[in-house]
This record gives sequence, structure tokens and C-alpha cells, in this order.
Amino acid sequence: MGFRVPVIGLVLWWVSGLASAALTIEVTQRADDATPIAVAAFAGIEAENVNTGSIIRADLDRSGLFRTLDPSRLPGRPASSAEMLPGVWQNIGADLVVIGQATRLANGKYSFRYELLRKGGLERLLGESFTVDASRWRDAAHYISDKIYEKVTGEPGIFATKILYVNQYSRGGKPRYRLELSDIDGERQITLLDSVEPILSPTWSPTARQVAYVSFESRKPAIFVQNLSTRQRTKLTDFAGLNGAPAWSPDGKRMALTLSRDGNPELYLMDLDSRQLTRLTNNPAIDTEPRWTRDGRSLIFTSDRSGGPQIYRLNIASGETKRLTFSGSFNARADISPNDRYLAMVHQTGGNSYAIGIQDLSNGIFSILTNTPLDESPSFSPNSRMVVYATRKGRQGVLGMMSLDGRFKLRLPAVEGEVREPVWSPYLR
Repeated sequence: MGFRVPVIGLVLWWVSGLASAALTIEVTQRADDATPIAVAAFAGIEAENVNTGSIIRADLDRSGLFRTLDPSRLPGRPASSAEMLPGVWQNIGADLVVIGQATRLANGKYSFRYELLRKGGLERLLGESFTVDASRWRDAAHYISDKIYEKVTGEPGIFATKILYVNQYSRGGKPRYRLELSDIDGERQITLLDSVEPILSPTWSPTARQVAYVSFESRKPAIFVQNLSTRQRTKLTDFAGLNGAPAWSPDGKRMALTLSRDGNPELYLMDLDSRQLTRLTNNPAIDTEPRWTRDGRSLIFTSDRSGGPQIYRLNIASGETKRLTFSGSFNARADISPNDRYLAMVHQTGGNSYAIGIQDLSNGIFSILTNTPLDESPSFSPNSRMVVYATRKGRQGVLGMMSLDGRFKLRLPAVEGEVREPVWSPYLR
């Protein structure tokens, strides 16, 4: 069958030679009951730095649902199940086995073949063959990981998705800011904007072909939209006062944002074709940080109309507003999971300590997800199973990633400077 690389992979490969890993990975917590799975080193060109097997192992490990075996203890690296001796592979300590081969073709492309097997090779659960350009071998590895994850769990994998974040670093003793994009393992980092002025509130379009963010490059906040294919930037708003917190509607036709053009921070909708604005809130309080529900009919937002920051839901058609959070005196910067079930938010745990809180919207149960003191900017994975957020390691700003069940946790510190304001991409189309 043909291998369909997500559009963003096609869009950004022309700069792949300039990209380098800006994030490293530190696993800080693993699940004890994760499913053991053996991923053998791929036969063929595995020794040519096309480390397909190692990427698949790392992907599956990071899901929190799998525990991969040490490949050096496996009884071989078969290219296909026909080469396996079931009696040998049944005793490796894992019921699931991944094997495969990567081959360099005469035209410079790579051919990949993989199989997911059960019970030492006696049962074939999944298998495919496909060909890609040589520069896209990492996409091939993430694609295989996604297919394995989906076959075992019944849910789409997230390993081919991306993370957008802000990197603050120093040049000549002065701070600079970069808007960065990378794979979720920190590889293939690409700089979308480099500025001496702050960059805030990055967000993805629903197709992942564009991003929006707030830039202070003109010494005041303005909202920009940037096309990832052409790199073209368009200034969306630069009204007097606050221009902040952009959020695309699920259909990509509207942008929710926060403006203080009329004197007080309020929520607005902008039709992206006509640029027509519609004011949604009119309250003496500060209303900000909108996020869309999946059906595009409501917004989740932060307001201090009750005396302190809390999370509310606004029905766009009726204007009806309902308070959602009641645990503690400070809940802000919420993200709603793609399945509309959970809220992740910044929750004040006491004094100057802030953690990521999770509220189940189906039953109202609230829980604290993280145990570090300065956590902020949560963003859900597209399968609603994990959250990426900004945290600190000592004095350095780093990214954290954690499963909602709390069984798996890792840190992604920057190679240079500090990282903050992460946002997980939707599934790439």
C-alpha cells in the first residue's frame, strides 16, 4: 500500500537539513504495569543511522502503555516472520513482537516493511510495506509506531504529531525569543520566528497547516497568522490595547480572541474571510483565554467575574455562561480535551505554587495531575490521553509531558535557553 506522510511533513522537509534537536528527553516516571513489547532492530540499513527500531521503541515507551525490551537481549533481527523460530521467540518475556526491514533502493528512496506479531511469531496482527523519500525515514518510523499503537489499543497513535512552543534564550547578554516547532520527541526542531520581543500564546489551525501567535515585535501585542508551507505571515489584529489568546474554531473559519479595544478585556470572534468582529462578552471582569469545544458551539474561557480566576463555558448562540470550576480560588489557562471530556488548567495549590489540575466534565471530579510547584500552559494530546505543559527544573523552564492517569511522566528541557507555552498539534492531515 502507499505511505501517506502527513502534510506538515511535506511542508517542512525543505529545511530539515537546518533543523537540530532543541529538546532532550528525560523520563522521570514509568508505569509498572505497561504492556511488554519487543521491537527488534530492523534488518537492512539500520546501521546507517536510519534507526527505525530505536525510534519505534522510544515512541511506544513514551506512550506510557508499553514497556519495550532491550533489543540486545532478543534472539535476532529477522526481516520477516518467515525467518523466526517460534520456539525461541516465545520465551523472550513479551507477548508482542515488532520486526521489520529498511532497504535503500536504486532511486535513492527507502523501502520499509514491518510486522506486528503475537505469541512468538505464530500470529500476525499487522503488516505493511511502503516506500518513502530517503529524507522522510523518521516519518516512516513514527507512522509504524502509530499503526502499532492503534492496532493494540484501538485508538489512533500520536507519534507523528508536533509540538509548538516558545524558546527564550540569550544573545550578547540580551533575551531573545523563538517560536519553535518539533516532533514530540524533540527532533527536527524548526524556528518559525526569532525576535528580540516576546512571543506568546501560540496555537494551531485545525488542519495544522497554519499557526497563530501573539508577537510584541512592534512594541505592542499583535496577533499574527503564519502559513507553515510558505512561511508567509499575516497580521490579524493590532488594535489599541490587548490583542491576545487566539484560538481557531474547529472548522477553521473563525478565530476566538481577547481584545481590550473597547476598554476592558473581552472575548471576540473574528470571521477570517471578512475580518468582521463579533463581541461575545460584556462584563466588568477580565474575560480571556478562550478554547473551543469540539462542536464549535461553545467556548471555555477564564474570567475573574466571581472574584478570582475560574473557568467558564459560553454558549456562542445564546450567550449563556456557566461556571465550571469551584475547586480552589485560582483556576486559569484551561485547555479542553479533544474528546470534550476533560479540562486541564493551572490550579493554585497554595501560596505561589501552581500545578496542573484535571477536571472530568462528565462527573465534575477534580484532581491534581502534577506535583511540581510552578506548572502552567497545559495542552492535550489529540487522543486526549496526555498533557504537555510548562514547568521548571531548578531555575530552568522546561516542558513536562504526563499521561492523565499519572502513570507516565517525562521532561523535555531545551538544549539552549528555556521553553514554555507548549501546544500539541492536532492529528496531521
